Amino acid sequence: MIENTALTPQEVADMLKIAKNTVYELIKRGDLKGYKVGKKIRVDTKDVEEYKNREKNKGNNQVGMPESRNFSSSDTFYPGNNMEDDFVICGQDVLLDILSRYIEMCSPGIRIFRSYVGSYNGLLGLYMGKVQAATAHLWDGDSGQYNIPFVRRLIPGIPTVVIHLACRIQGFYVTKGNPKNIQGWEDFERPDINLINREKGCGTRILLDEHLRLLKINGKDIRGYNNECLSHLAVASTVARGDADVGLGNEKTGLQVQNIDFIPLQKERYELVIKKEDMDNPPFKSIIEILQSDKFKQELSGIGGYDLTETGNIIAEL
Repeated sequence: MIENTALTPQEVADMLKIAKNTVYELIKRGDLKGYKVGKKIRVDTKDVEEYKNREKNKGNNQVGMPESRNFSSSDTFYPGNNMEDDFVICGQDVLLDILSRYIEMCSPGIRIFRSYVGSYNGLLGLYMGKVQAATAHLWDGDSGQYNIPFVRRLIPGIPTVVIHLACRIQGFYVTKGNPKNIQGWEDFERPDINLINREKGCGTRILLDEHLRLLKINGKDIRGYNNECLSHLAVASTVARGDADVGLGNEKTGLQVQNIDFIPLQKERYELVIKKEDMDNPPFKSIIEILQSDKFKQELSGIGGYDLTETGNIIAEL
């Protein structure tokens, strides 16, 4: 008989050979029973065994969340999800992996979690108090401004600080040689263009939708508009395979994929948003110092694809 021991999420993750964040998601979805002891989450051994047996009976060899699942703002999962006292940063760029490592070095005992949700849901998570920092690259077509209009709308009544991370180039991934001669946003009026899109809520999708709105192009009239991928790399790979004529993404990712060309369209601002009340608390105090440090910038320069001219500057206090 299995001893009914209380396990931590990390111990459950080790047993199931999955990421700890996936354990939190299984608990949130109700697939795995969990309970709180103070602020900590615990799972009984018998409940882990019951979960494993259910999965075996379903003949499902994959444990956890399907990669293709899209989340609405109401069910977006944020690692930690207020279950433990962890520091959660929302965003998808590899720059955040480097920043997270530096924060942990400067603030021993702080555990950094990455939540790979898009900019819109990240800001919403910050407003709801589920994350400590959110990144954004959201372009407002009416003002031509990045991020600030969205921060004002999505985090109303809460003073925030917007810190510049980097500028990146957004553009089209097209088939090598650009056989459809795709050059700009107006080409989406053409009936022969097959698009691979990004998911709702990410900055890239909002950039596309804002340009379509200004041009009075209905997305529903574009072939492939409802076909979505969850990353720049997945979009570029879809175009490279010939399953789409065009997709939107950043230049850095385009350089990693063969058999595509990149058509630059717009420089975007990638920025970090935190609550002003947190600015004097660790590890927030170290963030600006890290971003402005030569060591951090040199590491990003080695990766390439970033304009670091304004990195670490406070862009706005709202």
